[in-house]
Parts: sequence; structure tokens; C-alpha cells
Amino acid sequence: MSGPEIADIRLGQDIEAESMRIIESEVPEPRPFAGGEWLVVRRMIHTTADFGLLDLVRFHPLAVEAGKRALAAGCTLVTDTEMARAGIPDRRMNALSCTVRCLMRDPEVLALSQAQGSTRARAAVDFAVETIAPPQGPAIWVIGNAPTALLRLLEHVEAGRAEPALIVGMPVGFVNAAESKALLMAQSKIPYIAIEGRKGGSALAASVINALAEMVLSAK
Repeated sequence: MSGPEIADIRLGQDIEAESMRIIESEVPEPRPFAGGEWLVVRRMIHTTADFGLLDLVRFHPLAVEAGKRALAAGCTLVTDTEMARAGIPDRRMNALSCTVRCLMRDPEVLALSQAQGSTRARAAVDFAVETIAPPQGPAIWVIGNAPTALLRLLEHVEAGRAEPALIVGMPVGFVNAAESKALLMAQSKIPYIAIEGRKGGSALAASVINALAEMVLSAK
């Protein structure tokens, strides 16, 4: 019995290149996104094989350039999960002199969470706002899991306590995920890249950073 034709591609970089070729062939021009926005969405589709993202990804008009500028300046990235942190390879960040931080396991965050009677995600945002980012330098927030983290970050932004270079806001789930992203997209002060509705996740949030980093590195 004959089965599907298997492509004889063995090297990782060749598999990725062929994957991108297939994505581009299945989303012919004119596409709903162009330039850097398309490179970001293409990477997101590569990560998930979900072409439905074409209808759901939303960009602040300054988002791509703001993200590239922060990465080129050697920014700090704050993630809401270890999975998102692990999804942003050191080889890319080291080449840009960027640092990726996840504070969810930090003992001070745990103590703050217990003192507040709040989630660790919320406490981690409070702690990061106090200890990371301006005036120490530009910061990108990468939120792919916890709506409470995004909601708390937006509270700090509204109060003038935080001014991220970019927010990648993609918490996933059924409780406050869509609502937190709607609030992010309703504001115009901070550049953002987000997914409308319930979809999201740490891998998707990390893929956005990888796409932006590739753009910066390829321009060097």
C-alpha cells in the first residue's frame, strides 16, 4: 500500500526553509500582512501550523520597529513563563546582548505573592516593574500564558509606572484571556503584538521575539 510522499530533508535549517516555503505558497500574495508583520505572522504559523492566525493577529502600527529597536539596543525581555523564556534561544539573545528574565520562581516573588494574597504572575509583574526595565534600559514584555500578568502590567502602564518598548500579549485560555488582550489592543500608548480571542500561548509569544530577532540579526 502506498502512503504519503515523504520529503527527504534531514538538516534542521533545510526543514525550516521548506516549511517557510510551504507557508508562503499556501498564503499567496496579496497577503493580509506585509513586510516585518508578515515575517512575524509567518513565524507564528510555522510554530503552530495554524493558518487561522491570519485573521487573529493584531499589530500596533509601531510594533515591529519598536521591537527591533529595543532588541538592537540590547534590551531586557520579561516573560511570564519559563516555557516562553526557553523558547527564545540564547544564541539569538547573546548575539544582540539581550537578557531574558522569568521571575515566576524567584523567592522574592513567591514571598510577595503570599503577602499580597495574589497570583505569582501578578506578583512577578510588580517585582519586575520595580527591579527591571527603564531607567535601566528598554524592556519587552512577553506574556503568553497569564491574563493576570497582562492585566497587572496594563495597570502599571496606565498609572505611569511602566513604559515597555513592546508588549507581546498572547495569554491563552478561557478566563480573562480574550478580555486582557482586548484591553491591550484598546490602548495606543504602548506598541503591542497580540492575538484576538482565546488563542495564544508561550510558544507563540516566543516565536514573535524570534522573528523580530532574526530581522535585526539579518540586517547586521
